[in-house]
Amino acid sequence: MFDKILIANRGEIALRILRACRAMGIKTVTVYSEADAEAKYVKLSDESVCIGPAPSNLSYLNIPAIISAAEVTDAQAIHPGYGFLSENADFAERVEKSGFTFIGPRPETIRLMGDKVSAKETMRKTGVPCVPGSDGAIPEDSDEIKKIAKKIGYPVIIKASGGGGGRGMRVVHTEAALLNSVVMTKNEAQVAFGNPVVYMEKFLEKPRHVEFQVLADSYKKAIHLGTRDCSLQRRHQKIIEEAPAPGINERQMNKVGARCASACEKINYRGAGTFEFLYENDEFYFIEMNTRLQVEHTVTELITDIDLVQEQIKIAFGEKLSFRQKDIRYQGHAIECRLNAEDPYNFIPSPGTISRFHLPGGPGVRIDTHAYGGYKVPSNYDSMVGKLITYGESRDQALARMDIALSEIVIEGIKTNVPLHRDLMNDRSFMDGGVNIHYLENKLKNKS
Repeated sequence: MFDKILIANRGEIALRILRACRAMGIKTVTVYSEADAEAKYVKLSDESVCIGPAPSNLSYLNIPAIISAAEVTDAQAIHPGYGFLSENADFAERVEKSGFTFIGPRPETIRLMGDKVSAKETMRKTGVPCVPGSDGAIPEDSDEIKKIAKKIGYPVIIKASGGGGGRGMRVVHTEAALLNSVVMTKNEAQVAFGNPVVYMEKFLEKPRHVEFQVLADSYKKAIHLGTRDCSLQRRHQKIIEEAPAPGINERQMNKVGARCASACEKINYRGAGTFEFLYENDEFYFIEMNTRLQVEHTVTELITDIDLVQEQIKIAFGEKLSFRQKDIRYQGHAIECRLNAEDPYNFIPSPGTISRFHLPGGPGVRIDTHAYGGYKVPSNYDSMVGKLITYGESRDQALARMDIALSEIVIEGIKTNVPLHRDLMNDRSFMDGGVNIHYLENKLKNKS
């Protein structure tokens, strides 16, 4: 096994990876910006290296600085976590060419699945169900664009091939608005992603967001670990996730999950990954694949009793999967609330110093956080300061434990979204299960 791993990330995921390494007897190196010098994981790691000032482009996105840190500390592998460089194929390539192991997929796989046009073309070929769409990039010819939209049926959505995080998308309800929307989305895509290519899909009116966790080794063997529901979102940013996705029968889950695993084997995928789907009228429609660990990996860990970070490390080291699909058992239900330093209803970030910090406990309660009393939440990064996860033998028990846990949290000195989470835990539609991706934004509009 690796002797030493460098963690190329920050926040709660850096601490999560550090704990997995310690459990495996692996030494750790954390890199940090000047803004994170007092972070808990920096103090707990075996070694730490400052890689630059607070701005991400000068630190956590600074590839030469990260590679240099690995060289001077004699690390053998680099774990990118999620966000930052985790899905950057150029970074993965630089890591490998510099003589280190990248704990994630191969660079060519990241490129293939990072481009949404090529990803969808690949998934169609491998039998994964996809949203009806343009079968590739939208052509230049105006009449052809109109024909494609008419064949799909309005409303349609125009998406940037290199997009993500809710950017580079535009819904079109009529032919009159179509061509202008295509031009505007292309321009946005060029500015935001340096790639003007866009494609067209059927716009599903009230879908859920359901995803499958997969694991694949270097020997073309892959398995899936069931579903997660991530439908409670605002501006395409997930707020609450749960596993398994409620209301989906196990036979259907296994059928689509098996196709995801088969697709991994066909594209020679390696490591952990997530197939994201829109789910409407009992049908799954592939939208994208995340070639990394997800924020919400915790809920899958709790219902399968599998440490996904440790599995990533084992696979990167060259080990075969230690279990087969028939070995996977799903028990109970898990729910995760993302704890963000922001106003709970207008979502304006709230950086600053946490003056009081008390976390809940009890059966079935897990906390993943790097924050503490006196911790200064920087303004330079994502506002998430932690994740609260509860587990129960049933969904109702997991919900009840989450409601209690949220009532015990004390985070003072900054605003957080805890009040929103408490509201949602007592929302009848959410409690019943199966809300769509527009539910939260509609609820907030009605509230205001």
